[in-house]
Amino acid sequence: MSNTAPYCAGPNGIRRLKMFVGGQWVESKTDNYSPVYNASTGEITTECPRCLPEEVNQAVVAARAAFGPWSETPVQQRVQVLFRFKALLDEHIEEIATILATENGKTHAEAVGSIQRGIEIVEFACGMPTLMMGESLENVSRGLDVVTWRQPLGVCVGIVPFNFPAMIPMWMFPIAIACGNTFVLKAASMVPNTAARLMELLTEAGLPAGVVNMITCGRESVKLLLEHPDVKAISFVGSTAVGLDIYRTAAAHGKRVQALTEAKNHALVMPDCVLPRAAQGIVNAAFGCAGERCMALPTVVALDEIADELATLIVEGAKQIKVGPAEDPATTMGPLVSPEHRESVVKWIETGVAEGAELLLDGRDLTVPGDGNGAGVSAFERGGNSETPGGFYLGPTVFDHVTEEMSVGREEIFGPVLCIKRARSFEEGLSIINASRFGNGSAIYTQSGRWAREFAHRVGAGMVGINVGIPVPLGFFSFTGWKQSFFGDLHSHGKDGVLFYTEKKSVSYRWFEEADAKVKKVSTWD
Repeated sequence: MSNTAPYCAGPNGIRRLKMFVGGQWVESKTDNYSPVYNASTGEITTECPRCLPEEVNQAVVAARAAFGPWSETPVQQRVQVLFRFKALLDEHIEEIATILATENGKTHAEAVGSIQRGIEIVEFACGMPTLMMGESLENVSRGLDVVTWRQPLGVCVGIVPFNFPAMIPMWMFPIAIACGNTFVLKAASMVPNTAARLMELLTEAGLPAGVVNMITCGRESVKLLLEHPDVKAISFVGSTAVGLDIYRTAAAHGKRVQALTEAKNHALVMPDCVLPRAAQGIVNAAFGCAGERCMALPTVVALDEIADELATLIVEGAKQIKVGPAEDPATTMGPLVSPEHRESVVKWIETGVAEGAELLLDGRDLTVPGDGNGAGVSAFERGGNSETPGGFYLGPTVFDHVTEEMSVGREEIFGPVLCIKRARSFEEGLSIINASRFGNGSAIYTQSGRWAREFAHRVGAGMVGINVGIPVPLGFFSFTGWKQSFFGDLHSHGKDGVLFYTEKKSVSYRWFEEADAKVKKVSTWD
């Protein structure tokens, strides 16, 4: 069996993904595989191994063996691999986007955009020769100079979710390896094919064997990574419950942790905003990528005097969204990632109805033609759902008059569901937002510099947008979630990413002439 091919044939004819360990594609010995779907058709395309604990350990061993030579490779040589990797990503972006859209359900355009955001981090990491530079001070004491260096940690681990199969891994491993670390990527089992293609491109770019490894496994094997003595740092993106457990466990074993977790981002809509533009921005932010992103905008706090008009505009805009197969050029919102995830979001819609929220638009009431054609027509215009194919489709859903007592307005749904809350004043709206236990992002729609500044200064969130629904900073800034949206000290990418993947060493220098060496005490510093 070839160790250069990422797949082998399974007994049922469905291809099976291998592990990527030590520069080789290795077939797992597990008998436990997870299905990977074409989200637009419901077809199983791949089986993904739940690697055995000893196989997870093999990936760490390979990374540990590669660390010495890689960390001693001059940084300007390390980044040459990333320059080549970036060029390959540009060359193959359409191909990678097709893989991503197929298994995740993003539209092709969304898939391309998400890969481009990952490429931003690769570009940033290519600047590591200057980003890793330390500090120095001459003559801190007579004849004594001090310098600081930033040195790599060792083996680092990335545990990533299903929603951005290319971008989020590229938040992690490019910076880690540019700093001189080696890496084990625990890819998401629902969408592993995108990550597998990235491994192939890294190999083509000339990355030495073992510097980056890829496995897929269940929680039982993840615990091994959190406790492994050779693992020095853990980067995680996922749910708050899992992130908090990872943070506690890994930190207790002396590891650095950055855990990016759930969100319930809010926008405050003021009466002086440009209301049609605000409504369209909210629709895009709430329903783009089918709402499966931690910086989506699933909650709006509208001041009473414009709330009715805003709700009408939002529903009108949401009805124009064209739900369909991910690769159909006319589609503006694709399916959800899996049948289980779709069922979870449907249950949240049922919960909102049971809690008394007013259902203005029901995403369950749509149809998508089974032949994949016709996505250019709004799904709500077709009526009924008898034609819906096997894909995991769910239309935009809008709730109004959502209160703080309703769980649908407090908890992350991670799907195309928007909740509208109402407030009587700026202060009440800000209080509603700040009461959330999450603090990833927030936004305000206003034309008032006073309200914008007041909001940015006082809101309890790490990323703030002024008339920007999804205030995700570019890759050379850090992704700065607060509260229960993040656990750790150093955030992902940007300068924080460099600090996270390195540790500081201070070196003091003093040199003596041979005659001076006979002097017992040179200065009060000694």
